[in-house]
Amino acid sequence: MTTRDEVVLDVEGLRMRYGSTEVLRDVNLRVHHGEVVCLLGPNGAGKTTTLEILEGFRMRSAGRIEVLGTDPAHADERWRARVGVVLQSWRDHGRWRVRELLAHLGRYYAPYSTDRVRRPWNADELVAAVGLTAHADKKVRMLSGGQRRRLDVAVGLVGRPELLFLDEPTAGLDPVARREFHDLVESLAAQQDTTIVLTTHDLYEAEKLSDRIMILDGGRIIADGTAEELAHRIAGEDEVRWTHEGRHHRHSTSESTKFVHELFQQYGEDIADLEVRRASLEDTYLSLVRQAESGQDEAAPVNESREVHR
Repeated sequence: MTTRDEVVLDVEGLRMRYGSTEVLRDVNLRVHHGEVVCLLGPNGAGKTTTLEILEGFRMRSAGRIEVLGTDPAHADERWRARVGVVLQSWRDHGRWRVRELLAHLGRYYAPYSTDRVRRPWNADELVAAVGLTAHADKKVRMLSGGQRRRLDVAVGLVGRPELLFLDEPTAGLDPVARREFHDLVESLAAQQDTTIVLTTHDLYEAEKLSDRIMILDGGRIIADGTAEELAHRIAGEDEVRWTHEGRHHRHSTSESTKFVHELFQQYGEDIADLEVRRASLEDTYLSLVRQAESGQDEAAPVNESREVHR
């Protein structure tokens, strides 16, 4: 039986070189079963390259990798049936209808059913799971951008993967479609027995969807932890602001909840404009990237591995 302690993805010393250019250098990461982990970083940081290596689509230059207990560079079709991939963009013949496309793709997974996993998804169940029931008989070319992205996820899920990779899943979507996609991923993470690794450069997306964030810059992981842990790593203290008898006050503290409680005990309802400002993920991200790009030494990652309970 799979547990939250099971390591799904284990990487040590990953390197990738194109000629004289080193795109990835000494990348180390570990992901446990059931986690939603985000690789966050600027364009060109190596996020997509990392995913392609983990998916077995690109050969690495050096390093040790185990994905679902197997080196993806030497994986067979049975291993590939356990992994789902949603690319940045995906195209197929627009003549396909949503339901028939998923049913067609599902036939390729049927031989890999096991006692543990029944593959593939029933097409109608999968259409419902990604919120496309009303569009099941539409041709792919008739779908909106948000609907098409839901179909992309369905294609990645059709084989009931144990591990799902999402590469820049909301790139090019409008705000409404992006919010709908976030709701879909949160629902999948909560309801399905699937580990999710996604890449993005969208800070809000990373914070909203992830149990844990890894910041990748300059070809290496420069930070690893929850959004809150990363913020504390940089800021350390919260800033409390308030107004009393017309005067503005501010105070830095590592125990903002306790300090606010003491304020109310001392001044009661005479306090106005109370605000507790905690370091945002954006503050943290920009600070860490600046440190990395300036060549400063970084502290060790906040957590190399975590047990997450949903």
